[in-house]
Amino acid sequence: MTKTYLFDWGDTLMVNFPDQSGKMCDWPIVEPIDGALETLEYLSKHHRVYIATNAADSSEQEIQQAFSRVGLDKFISGYFCKANLGVDKASPGFFPSIVSRLNVPASSVTMVGDTLEKDIIPALKSGINAIWFVPKPEQSTDSVQYESITQLSELRD
Repeated sequence: MTKTYLFDWGDTLMVNFPDQSGKMCDWPIVEPIDGALETLEYLSKHHRVYIATNAADSSEQEIQQAFSRVGLDKFISGYFCKANLGVDKASPGFFPSIVSRLNVPASSVTMVGDTLEKDIIPALKSGINAIWFVPKPEQSTDSVQYESITQLSELRD
């Protein structure tokens, strides 16, 4: 069965440099998270892959441009953000709106993100599966309560 994956953007697929501000597509340096390229390439052969981001200052096109700079865009079917949904991740309507646009059952969707409060819990409340990306598990005591991974490559298993 084909699944649909939703990925968070910053610190899940691309490094969110704390010293940078503004739109990531305009940053002098952008980098993918370790394993992002290989994981998205693998998943996109068998499943649909989308971005579900809370980026408030970037349009869908600008988000795509940032992904293009690191070669990830070719594995992504689309981008969901405040600009094209009209709501941000803090809104209870964010994930249901995505599921509605995808026209798939929520149970066939899996959200992968690095923030428990913004990515994982809201997805689960919307009936979406969720995998918490915790690259430094020693920093979190909650990771045992949720399905989690420490490397993106674990999604290929």
